[in-house]
This record gives sequence, C-alpha cells and structure tokens, in this order.
Amino acid sequence: MREPTVKDLVDLAQHPKVIAIGETGLDYYWHKDAPEWQRERFRTHIRAAIEVDKPLVIHNRDATTDTLRLLSEEGAGEVGGVMHCFTETWDVAEAVLAQGFHISLSGIVTFKNALSIKDVARRVPLDRLLIETDSPYLAPMPYRGKTNQPGYVKYVAEEIAHLRNISFEEVAKATTDNFFRLFPHARTSISQ
Repeated sequence: MREPTVKDLVDLAQHPKVIAIGETGLDYYWHKDAPEWQRERFRTHIRAAIEVDKPLVIHNRDATTDTLRLLSEEGAGEVGGVMHCFTETWDVAEAVLAQGFHISLSGIVTFKNALSIKDVARRVPLDRLLIETDSPYLAPMPYRGKTNQPGYVKYVAEEIAHLRNISFEEVAKATTDNFFRLFPHARTSISQ
C-alpha cells in the first residue's frame, strides 16, 4: 500500500464532513524508529491542510522541537489549528500560540502534580483555549485511571475555571465559541 500524496488527502478533505486535517503530527515516544518517515508524512498533511484551507489537529509527543520547526517551515500558521492534549510548558505554549495555533487541555489539567499544565491553563489567552477528554485515555479526577468518556470534559472546564478564577459557564462558552471559530465547517458538518 502506498503512502497518500497531498493530492490524495486534498481529494478526501473535499468531503463536506471533513472539518480539519488530523490528528497528525510527530510521536517519538511510541515510534522512535521512524522519525524521518513521520516528518515526511507530517509535511504531506500540512501541505494538504493549506491547500484545502482547513485547520490542523496536531499530535506531539516527545517531538516538540521538530513539530514546531515543521509547522514553521511549512507555513502552517496560514491555516492554524490546535495542539491537542497539550502537555508542555508555558514556553512551548507561547511558541505554539505565536504560530497561530490554539492550545487544547485534557484531563491532565486536573491531576494534582500537573503543575506546568495548570500554569498553561492560567496563562493561555481564553480566546485561544480548547478543552477535550482524549477519550478513552487520561480521565480527569475523580475518574483518573478509569476509561475516559466525553461527558467528563466538564471536569476539565471546572478545573480551568477554578485555576483562572472565572465561572464554569465562561470557560464553557469561550471554548465552544473557539471551537466553532477554529472549525467553521463544523456547523454545517454537524447538521448534515
């Protein structure tokens, strides 16, 4: 089986239910043996996203330097996107935001010792923040260690509200608005 080309991905991304390209990115934790292959696939996905003008959903694990470099080299800020399940420091968050991307926080933000993620939750501009569960993984407190569920996203929002000293409703509204602003095709995709 051959690897998909930019044209292949562009053709697939024309479907009205496709709202983004991804999850795509680099994972040097699970896939240490093929970094060059991963980087080439990632470049292909970025180029397709730019061609169809759809945002990217970025996966980054133990590959921050290469991820940020490739996003910059390929001009991915043109379409933007989200760094999903963000697990890095505020310095990395600033670099992600500078490239025009959003930050998405998961149940990790509820973990007692996730101090750097809590710091990011306090500091990321509210209009660039998304929340997620990353189900079935990373269940928030009080369900840590169990299978995660989409409904648990409320615990992520509650923790962010607590950390920022704002209301749950403000976090929920902002992150929902951010989602639809970042993924404008989602409204029509949901209704189809």
